[in-house]
Amino acid sequence: MGHSAPKIVTAPGLAEEIAAILGPMLIDTVDHADEISFTVVREQLADALLLLRDQAHYQQLMEIAGVDYPDRPERFEVCYHLLSLTRNHRVRVKVSTDEDMPVPTVTHIWPVAGWLEREVFDMYGVIFAGNQDLRRILTDYGFKGHPFRKDFPLTGYVEMWYSEEDKRVVYKPVQLAQDFRTFDFMSPWEGAQYVLPGDEKAPQAPGAPSPAPAQPPVSAPKGQPAGATPKVTEKSEETGAGEPANSKGAEKSSDAPVKPQAHTDEGKGAAKPEDKG
Repeated sequence: MGHSAPKIVTAPGLAEEIAAILGPMLIDTVDHADEISFTVVREQLADALLLLRDQAHYQQLMEIAGVDYPDRPERFEVCYHLLSLTRNHRVRVKVSTDEDMPVPTVTHIWPVAGWLEREVFDMYGVIFAGNQDLRRILTDYGFKGHPFRKDFPLTGYVEMWYSEEDKRVVYKPVQLAQDFRTFDFMSPWEGAQYVLPGDEKAPQAPGAPSPAPAQPPVSAPKGQPAGATPKVTEKSEETGAGEPANSKGAEKSSDAPVKPQAHTDEGKGAAKPEDKG
C-alpha cells in the first residue's frame, strides 16, 4: 500500500531552469535526495525570491529557519522554504550572515515573513533589515541571549516562574541540584570498557573480545567491623554456626509430620496426625 502523501518528483532540468532565472545572484546549487537548495547573494535575497515567486511559480513561503555553524566566519545560515502549488514541488534558498550583518526582509513579498523573521531573530540573533516589528516572539521580554546558538548553555542562565506568594513572575539564576552526569549507552560489544551486571557469569564466546574485569568488592576500612555477609546453604543441617548448631539442625521436631508408609493410600501430600509413630 502506498503512502497517503502525494509523491513529489523533481522535474528533469528544474535546477538548471532556476539557475538560469537567478543568474549572477546564484552562488551555489545542491541537488541531493530529491531536494534542491540554492545559495544566493545576501544583498540580493529579496530580488531572488521575487523571481522565484513570479517566474519559477513558487508562490508560498512555508518557513524561515536558522542554522548555526560557530566555526564559520559567517556563522549563520538563513533558509527559506518555498512551495509551488502548480509544480507540486519545494525548494530551499539560503543566505549566510554573521551577528552584525543584516539580512534583507521579505515582508513586502510575503507578509507572513514578519513572524518567521522574528523567530529567527529571537532564537539566533540574526537582524533583518526593513522589518518594522523585529521583536522577540518566543522568549520573555527581558530574556538575554539567543537560545538556539550552539554556544548557549542548555540550562540557560535564568529560570522564571509565577510566584503565588509575590503575585508576580520571579527570576532567579539557574541552580542545578546536581551536576550533569556522563551517560554511556555503549555495551561491551560496542567498545565500552566495563561489564554489564550479570554478564560476568556468561561464558566467553569464541572469537569475542575479552570483557573488562569486574571491579573488586570494596572492603571495610581497617579498624571498622565488616558488613554482614549473607550466607547461603544447601541443607538445613548446614547452619554455618559450627558443629553444635549443625547437629541441632539435623534433629526433627516431635511435631513434624511422619512420611506415610508405602502400603497406605496416603502416597501424596502430608501425613495425617494418626499416622505419626
